[in-house]
Amino acid sequence: MAPGGDGAAAAVAADALAPPKKKAAFSRSWVLLDREGRGSLLDVDKYEIMRRVGIHARDLRMLDPMLSYPSKILGREKLIVLNLEHIKAIVTAEEVLLRDPLDENVIPIVEELERRLPGIGQFQGEEDDQQEANNDADVGEQNEFPFEFRALEVALEAICSFLDARTRELETDAYPALDELTSKISSRNLDRVRKLKSSMTRLTNRVQKVRDELEELLDDDDDMADLYLSRKLAAASSPVSGSGAPDWFFASPTTGSKLSRTSRASAATAHEENDVEELEMLLEAYFMQIDGTLNKLSTLREYIDDTEDYINIQLDNHRNQLIQLELFLSSGTLCLSVYSLVAAIFGMNLQYTWREGHGYIFKWVVIVAGVVCGSIFLSIISYARRKGLVGS
Repeated sequence: MAPGGDGAAAAVAADALAPPKKKAAFSRSWVLLDREGRGSLLDVDKYEIMRRVGIHARDLRMLDPMLSYPSKILGREKLIVLNLEHIKAIVTAEEVLLRDPLDENVIPIVEELERRLPGIGQFQGEEDDQQEANNDADVGEQNEFPFEFRALEVALEAICSFLDARTRELETDAYPALDELTSKISSRNLDRVRKLKSSMTRLTNRVQKVRDELEELLDDDDDMADLYLSRKLAAASSPVSGSGAPDWFFASPTTGSKLSRTSRASAATAHEENDVEELEMLLEAYFMQIDGTLNKLSTLREYIDDTEDYINIQLDNHRNQLIQLELFLSSGTLCLSVYSLVAAIFGMNLQYTWREGHGYIFKWVVIVAGVVCGSIFLSIISYARRKGLVGS
């Protein structure tokens, strides 16, 4: 690690423990890391950033934490704009500018950048001294993993790990809650699952945006070529920059005598394709990781859908049981109404001659009315069972 790296990380950690500043001042905070991984805190406005790295205002606006922009990786002429959730950075061929270094999610990224940005570049001087007389020295320099890709790899690894960790936390909370809901349907459990489903939907959208951005990059070779800042910088500083061929090609002493113009163009094209393939392999690795995270969320969504279907089946079953109970009660009420009608007829306060001397008929009227009402009730239930309206 570079000597200044620990100091920058310690300063960031110390500032994170300090009392929070106002939002406007906090949004001006940047951390600058160079090729050796040395970091320094900056407190500048957007105009100073635009003058320093030559970024357009519309691209810098995408990194504003007060605005909501989807995840995006943009390749410009001299820089790469990274907007990946909380990771908002500007990457050039020489340095990395990371926004909001005091954020608790950004501090580990700063430390990782300080550790990994030097890469093998810090030993490049020793390698060049040892291989100064070897024609393959320039080729080895070209094969070094570019600085901007090391920064891009740290950012992709951080965002993929962050989203995967959020997914694991959601799974840890969701599966027990769903199992508890299936065993006991209550308002508390339903509200808990509702909140978890909302969290899952938001997290799925965030993961989907990162995945779509990586997929778009992988589908377009031109966009991937725009991310090769070191190659474009080397081509611009080359004495024959108009040909578009890299420096190592013309460094060979036998080029003019043994290779034709066509072979030089073919070699340059093949080298560029290998470069794009190198970035493609890097992006594919993290695309597969983020796609695996999305698959976990899809599995969780299916489990939630299955639980909802199971809950709906249970509720439908309870509803059917209530309907059956209502049918029994309605049938019983109908029979009691018939029985009450008979009682009402015989209970009228009217004088009839046939009522005198026939008191023994009372018990037969009660018995016959009860048998008729019971027969009506059994007939209704039997009819409902034959039609499948109630269970057997």
